[in-house]
Amino acid sequence: MNYSPVKVEVPDDQYWQRQIKCQYACPVHTDARGYVRAIAEGDFETAYLIARGPNPLASICGRVCGAPCEAACRRGAVDQAVSIRALKRFAAERFGPESDTKGAIKVIDLLKRMIRASPERECSGLDELHALRSTLQGIGQEKPTGPRVAIIGSGPAGLAAAHDLALLGYRPVVLEMEPVPAGMLAVGIPEYRLPRDLIEAEVELIRALGVEFVCNTQVGRDVSLADIRKSHVATIIAVGAKRSRVIPIAGGDGPGVFGGVEFLRDVALYDRSPASTFSQLGRRIVVIGGGNVAYDISRTVVRQVGHDVSRSVLRQANVGQVHLCCLESVEEMPADDLEILEGHEEGVELHASLGPVEILRTPQGAVRGVVFKRCLRVFDENHRFAPQFDENDRVTLDADTVIWAIGQKSDLSLLSDCKDLEPNDRGVLPCDANTLQTAAPDVFLAGDIAYGPRLLIDAVASGKKCARSVHAYVTGQSLSERYTFVHLSIPGYSREKDYEKVPRTPIPTISALERRTDHAKVVECGYDEASAVAEACRCLDCGVNTIFDAEKCILCGGCADVCPELCLQLVSCDRLAGDPDIADLLHDRYGDADLSCQGAIIKDEQKCIRCALCAERCPVSAITMERFRFSGVWTAVENKDVAAAG
Repeated sequence: MNYSPVKVEVPDDQYWQRQIKCQYACPVHTDARGYVRAIAEGDFETAYLIARGPNPLASICGRVCGAPCEAACRRGAVDQAVSIRALKRFAAERFGPESDTKGAIKVIDLLKRMIRASPERECSGLDELHALRSTLQGIGQEKPTGPRVAIIGSGPAGLAAAHDLALLGYRPVVLEMEPVPAGMLAVGIPEYRLPRDLIEAEVELIRALGVEFVCNTQVGRDVSLADIRKSHVATIIAVGAKRSRVIPIAGGDGPGVFGGVEFLRDVALYDRSPASTFSQLGRRIVVIGGGNVAYDISRTVVRQVGHDVSRSVLRQANVGQVHLCCLESVEEMPADDLEILEGHEEGVELHASLGPVEILRTPQGAVRGVVFKRCLRVFDENHRFAPQFDENDRVTLDADTVIWAIGQKSDLSLLSDCKDLEPNDRGVLPCDANTLQTAAPDVFLAGDIAYGPRLLIDAVASGKKCARSVHAYVTGQSLSERYTFVHLSIPGYSREKDYEKVPRTPIPTISALERRTDHAKVVECGYDEASAVAEACRCLDCGVNTIFDAEKCILCGGCADVCPELCLQLVSCDRLAGDPDIADLLHDRYGDADLSCQGAIIKDEQKCIRCALCAERCPVSAITMERFRFSGVWTAVENKDVAAAG
């Protein structure tokens, strides 16, 4: 009988790192497994320190991170992923800067204790706070005294860059065009998702490290980029993507049509001036777009309508309608499922598979409706954006206001006085993908302006990377990576009772009725202690591995028989394929013997729940439960190719 080949991979250190899927998926390599297991054990302070180590915006990420860790979580292959983001919020609420009135002072004391102790982490990435500071700046230096570095934009990328540069001994100066720091965190994310006092607490911690914030200052208008470069050893541009994209359609120019980013800004800053988008908002609103920003806009409008209605105690037919229209089908929409569900609960009316054709206007020029055509397909066979429409299937929605939410772009007008910084034909300022350095050696990019709109945590990672590149440019010392790896046996390994059967704990929320009347009412309530511990116990602890000793194994198959997830399989060695090293490995072990007569046990890592039943069943103790531990540090290395700046 012929059997198909079985694709296998010979494990190495990187293989075991990849098995910790949550950490591997995180752009800043947060040991989510570590802080989740710490919560399961009731050690909430350690949980916060693990979460905070590589992420200066841990508290904010606990509220609004896109959570690529959850998307990668192995538990999702069993039932549902662990609620990693909500557990981060739980730890931050107890020990983060928002935890009490001491705020930044308390957290800095906590971080100092962590730095001085340099506690051993099971899965410590390269960006751990204690490793960065103790290696490169020295413990005990309270405020940065080094060269001044300008950072234009105080969004997540700018904040992360400022934070790490301060730890490296520089004096970061952050210039922000808005009246408050934090960029799009403060003016682009609705308050019902991200409380403003939490943002302030996170910023205050960074300020306490010696970072200077200069608000109400637009580079290119209030101060020139050329002058900034003259007075700072390096400049980071982290202005984000703060302008809305629009589709040029008939009737699109004129009153009643706004950009979504601009609308959210006016709401966040309580701009009630006649010129603001907020003041010109009608009663029948059409939002065009299918992502999370489109839902942020739609749900913000719902709240304003609810607020107005509650004040006037007046509700009329066709008043306060919010329609969200997108090209994609419901299954294809880029918005998170939770956003779609909560938007529906709050009264957002979704119209999928529609593309805008024309905005209808009255003889006086006011918006009266939007014409759409049916979208039959958004992507082609290669998943490239190539929408197809039924030109004969048209829908018209009545409207007073139209808000675009189809994407964002950066404003590069600040470059006008610097001839050595020229955008390319696509209107993008090029930079080196590895160093984020532009054609001007002293200017670096971070965040959305470097690579386009991505997740919040991607911007944080970019800011941290940019800080290291600035350090290399200024000092001539690159930061090289060094890892240590080890597998340690776990005597008496055990798990919580029925952990594999526990369903995901829903994140508590306030009712839809409460949400609709107040912009500041936070939708998610967060976990209490009992719920957080119960949810954390669902973590499969993917740093633990089943290690097989080939010298002891008798290929009895008992491990495969007891495996509840059927992740173990006995196969003949001639079926093993996929890894270039497998042939050499088999030859070293069996020589020229007939491989069809030799057996192997293969494991599907995606299915394994780390229950240890295989180890308990093995009659010859050939299987052990072992913890993979690794630690990464940065080492300063003289780079002769990098000229030190003055």
